[in-house]
Amino acid sequence: MNLLSTLSCLPLLIWLSSAGTSATNPLLSTSAKACGLIAQTISTNSAIFLPGSSEYASDVAHFALSAEQNSTCSVEVGTAADLRAIVKILGSTRAPFAVKGGGHNLNPGFSSTSGVQLSMIRFNNIVYHAKSQTVDIGSGLIWDDVYAALDAYNVSVVGGRATGVGVAGLLLGGGYSYKTNQYGLAVDSLTALEVVLPFGEVRTVTERSDPDLFFALRGGGNNFGIVTQFTMRTHAQGTVWGGSITYDGTRGDAVTNALLTYTTNNSDPRTGLQCTYATVSGESIVMVNLFYNGPTPPPGIFDSFLTIPSISTDIGSRSYLSLIQSANTNLTAGVRGLYNTISHTAVTRNLTSAMRNQTNFYSSLLSSSSLLLAGYVVEPFIPSAYLQGKSATAYPPNRLENIHPMNIYYAWTDPAFDDEMLRTSRTSATLLKSVATAEGILGSVLYPNYALVGTSVNDLYGKHTERLRDIKRRFDPLNVMGLTGGFKL
Repeated sequence: MNLLSTLSCLPLLIWLSSAGTSATNPLLSTSAKACGLIAQTISTNSAIFLPGSSEYASDVAHFALSAEQNSTCSVEVGTAADLRAIVKILGSTRAPFAVKGGGHNLNPGFSSTSGVQLSMIRFNNIVYHAKSQTVDIGSGLIWDDVYAALDAYNVSVVGGRATGVGVAGLLLGGGYSYKTNQYGLAVDSLTALEVVLPFGEVRTVTERSDPDLFFALRGGGNNFGIVTQFTMRTHAQGTVWGGSITYDGTRGDAVTNALLTYTTNNSDPRTGLQCTYATVSGESIVMVNLFYNGPTPPPGIFDSFLTIPSISTDIGSRSYLSLIQSANTNLTAGVRGLYNTISHTAVTRNLTSAMRNQTNFYSSLLSSSSLLLAGYVVEPFIPSAYLQGKSATAYPPNRLENIHPMNIYYAWTDPAFDDEMLRTSRTSATLLKSVATAEGILGSVLYPNYALVGTSVNDLYGKHTERLRDIKRRFDPLNVMGLTGGFKL
């Protein structure tokens, strides 16, 4: 650190020194010590911020207000070398920390902390390699950035379906996409990852160089290090067709019939669909997002949805980025929220009826608990989607099982009802699980990116759990990554 950098950090170091003298809060003391050491160590490519600054506020902000925590300091990491030094400091001080990419994880403590908040926002490179048809993507980006940059080359990648979703979180959890039917999960397109390992080594991981670590990083969460860059295969991208349709809740039967027709008859890998049974401020609606990877879909695939009278329709040919940004997924940004999930292997009338009943029942039950939205999302995939991956990944453990991840989403405003929302979502998931079990369609594992805090890792990784634990022990024997939140092995 040069003299100018040292002088600029003096107010920070004085504050941290004062905070670190507290004998009544050892957590604050440990975190303050780590922040002070980081401030003295990082280069000018990185920066550290304290509460009260606009940068700090941005670094700790999340899509869901309930996922935010006030950290002791925030660090915008600018280089892998700085991150390596930071990881060593965190390991030696045992300070709790969190790593934030896009900030779209709804579980408190998964990308937020009361300790040291690491923001990856400065890892924002996007480099397209035409010869290899791959792209290097910084881990601090959101998918909107990636799609926009690649549009100039008429290519794209298998990535997020909603605006504002971070690259890193989606990929580390497996990653479903509108293109999953055609190309597999997002992790199936990964060819390399640059990662800072828990003992401080910067390593480029490929299937050839580190087959076990390559397996673990693709869906195994944040247990094995901090990824700074992802390299993905690209695919030719032209105009797509799709968008969203919103129906009044009284059209629920008709939409369900259309959904069952689609899931029974569709085998076109260029398709994608999400169907949400929801209540918004007590009003029942059904929302459908349709996708076809081409200018227009063949006749018959989506016709039964298009003929149902709707409240609003935004469907047409457009760019892929326009499609992603057309959905109203940010309507509940900045309020409290949670995801929960079950998985199922088929879409049935009984299961969809149970979802609709849950939506209406819990909307009424929670009407005095500041509930804004209760949504239950069906996401069907064709069986061949899981066969697109050419090698095993941490998630999913069984490529022969056609898992449909159901997303249960609650949004509310009053923090006094946080625990009630958690309890209710667990009760609801248990009831839906019993319906799927009776139907013989219960999936064997849960999608990590939808799973609620407290979910067992065995429920996420099944037969892969022990292999992942073994890899974790080899690459993180001191459990440095155990100092951050997430689904821990």
